[in-house]
Order: sequence, then C-alpha cells, then structure tokens
Amino acid sequence: MNELTKAAEERMKKSVSAVQTDFSSVRAGRANPQVLDRISVEYYGVPTPLNQVASISSPDPRQLVIQPWDGSLLKAIEKAVNTSDLGINPQNDGKVIRLTFPQLTEERRRDLAKQVKKYSESGKVAVRNIRRDTMDKVKAMKKKGEVTEDDVKDLEKDIQKLTDDYCKKIDGLAAEKEKELLSV
Repeated sequence: MNELTKAAEERMKKSVSAVQTDFSSVRAGRANPQVLDRISVEYYGVPTPLNQVASISSPDPRQLVIQPWDGSLLKAIEKAVNTSDLGINPQNDGKVIRLTFPQLTEERRRDLAKQVKKYSESGKVAVRNIRRDTMDKVKAMKKKGEVTEDDVKDLEKDIQKLTDDYCKKIDGLAAEKEKELLSV
C-alpha cells in the first residue's frame, strides 16, 4: 500500500516540475534563456535543441544573444526562431543572432496569462490521471483479495489528499506566474 502511495506521489512531483518547466518557457517581459528551450534546429538532418548547438547569453534585461558553435547554423537558427511562437524577429549580424524583447502590451500579457492557465490545467489533469491510475490498481488488488475494504478506504483518502495538495501547488505556481505577467 505504501509503495502505491509513494509511486503516485513521485509521479505527481514530476507533473508539478513539468508544469514549472512550461511556466519558465512563458516570457514575462524579461529576456530569459529558458524561453528558447522549446526551439529545435535542424543540425545534420536531426532536430536538435537550440541550447545544444549554441551558447545563449543575456547581455541586458531585454536582449538574448545566440552564438552558434558552428557558424553554418546561423540561418537555421534564425529560421527556427522565426517559425516559433515567440513573436520576435531575430537580427543576424553574421556571427551571432540577437533577440530583442519588446515591452509586453496589456493584450499580450493577458494572452500569456491564458497560456499559463492552460498549462496549469493540463498539469492538474495529469495529477488527477495519476490518482485514477492508482485507484484502478487498488481496485484490482481488492478484486484479487490482496487488500481489505478498510485498506481501500484509507488509501483512497491518502491519494485524494495527495491529489488535492499537488493541485494546490500547481494553482499557487500559476497564480505566482500570472502575478509576474500582469505586473507592469
């Protein structure tokens, strides 16, 4: 029984960290290298994460500089940034690519807040799916006669408490990110 609870909690922690990763990719007005984590570049015919083919630095709060380790990748990186959902035009000077982040408009902030809500909702759905999977295992064990009715009830309470706790964590992270986005 304890093993099931621990396994469920471990999976829920992973769901929360996945939501945090999604939140870090949402641009909040400052230039953050993590917004480029989802961008892949064609490198020798293989889609490769941008941070594996170039160094990314932030010389000032509104700018990122991408310096590829292989100069022939400049065009591919520029194309990948243009086709991404960042909404930023890269400036290629022949050696590096500069991304200048403009101030967020009120409308863009609201769009990003909606995106944060969507990420948090998908995280909560993942946590609830973990609860359902765990409860299915418990019911199968009960059918086989491996656990008693009381054990099932106790485990249901424990799993529900875990689910509620992790959903609250996700809500807290989402509220924090929305506050960061909507503050000017």
